[in-house]
Amino acid sequence: MRVKGQKSGVMRIFQALLVSYIVTGILLLVLAVLLYKLNLDKGKVTAGITGIYVVSAFAGGFLIGKLQKVRKFIWGLILGMLYFLLLVLVSVGVYHTLQGDTMQIVTTLILCAAGGMLGGMLS
Repeated sequence: MRVKGQKSGVMRIFQALLVSYIVTGILLLVLAVLLYKLNLDKGKVTAGITGIYVVSAFAGGFLIGKLQKVRKFIWGLILGMLYFLLLVLVSVGVYHTLQGDTMQIVTTLILCAAGGMLGGMLS
């Protein structure tokens, strides 16, 4: 039985995912400004995007860990994987195909999952 005012696990996950995507949006905006101002090359932009994925998954994992209070690293791992899944769904929705080769996709999955799990552990 749930106590009135207590959030369900699903709502907490949505809340943490929302925070992750807000962080993603803000950091992508910063990266776009840096790209415009500094004429960054493709390697630096790719590294920046990868870093944004990890930081965003970390932020969501940290929040879900704070909200759940038990098995924080598992919740962070789940959040990181859901974050990645939404990235893939958006990419397929926009481009009608996956961007990058299999190794890049698997690496991104691992980085998102690890970032979320680390955030959960440190929460």
